[in-house]
Amino acid sequence: MKIPQFKSFVDKDDYARLEGVFENNYIAEGPYSREFSEALLEITGAKYGVFASNGTLALYLAMKALGIGQGDEVFVQNTTFIASANSVEMVGATPVFVDVIAYDDLSIDLSKIVLTEKSKAILVAPLFGTACTNIHEVKKFCDDNNLLLIEDAAQALAITNGTQHCGTFGDVGTFSFYADKTITTAEGGYVVTNNEETYEKMLYLRNQGRKQSGSFLHPEIGYNFRITDMQAALGLSQLDKLEYIKSEKAKIYALYQQYLGDKVEFLKLNTDFNHIPFRVVVFVDDAEKSVNYMSTKDIEPRSVFYPLHKQPCYEFMGYQDKGFEESIACYDKGICLPTWIGLSEEHIEYVSNALLESL
Repeated sequence: MKIPQFKSFVDKDDYARLEGVFENNYIAEGPYSREFSEALLEITGAKYGVFASNGTLALYLAMKALGIGQGDEVFVQNTTFIASANSVEMVGATPVFVDVIAYDDLSIDLSKIVLTEKSKAILVAPLFGTACTNIHEVKKFCDDNNLLLIEDAAQALAITNGTQHCGTFGDVGTFSFYADKTITTAEGGYVVTNNEETYEKMLYLRNQGRKQSGSFLHPEIGYNFRITDMQAALGLSQLDKLEYIKSEKAKIYALYQQYLGDKVEFLKLNTDFNHIPFRVVVFVDDAEKSVNYMSTKDIEPRSVFYPLHKQPCYEFMGYQDKGFEESIACYDKGICLPTWIGLSEEHIEYVSNALLESL
């Protein structure tokens, strides 16, 4: 039994939706993109939103619109995908890595933030389909210290506490539609904000310094962050299946809990919010040992994110391990189990048994 880390959930319904794009003979960003954007704003409850070519460029676009740049420092939680840090570097600012609260709670540890005159923003990332456990405290900390708040909510679409959606607590929030996300457009990103001025700046930045395509008058310097109606049509089709995706992911998570029981520790969830597991994350004494053993069973587990301060590309910043004990433990103990739509109970039992054997 071969079980990969993930498979994209696309089917004939998605293929059929794409036919409309070709029938309209308009494949660039157009009517389907507008419809997809309206649907995303309805889900998130944000006032404004724009597309970007992918999640990383969504972060870049958001920070560029906020005026973050050379000489600024942005605090980034040490356990997250590297794009969070790289996007800070892309705008010319400096990422400052901050440990997480605990290895099973991936939220940024506010007590370890050291403010300087260069401090400009905090970038948090709600990971694995749950909200940051301390998002309200992070918001208050930013307000009290005149810091911008950026939410890299790439893995948190449709995560809400019933009144507010992940990605809308800060000045900007970004989402990703990469192949393994809750819904996919293959590649693609989206930025939301409730600030009209930030929205206006993003309109110029994402479309060659103009608001409307077709004009050769460019009031500002801008770039190309557009998507295509082919991507948007796929996104709309995926949204049609969102409730099914949520239901199936919940079943997968429950089955892992059933088969693994208390033999492993599960990722801490923010119970004020719903949960759509991007991956099922568990913690054991020696993740590398378990991952290697499971690989011999043709299972493809994955580690949790490698701590940013230890990344070879950021070695020049001179970070030491002291002060990052929790994010190091998270990597040493954390395993991401396959969580894609289509996993059967037999698959999940097989994965669970292999993990338990490894212990």
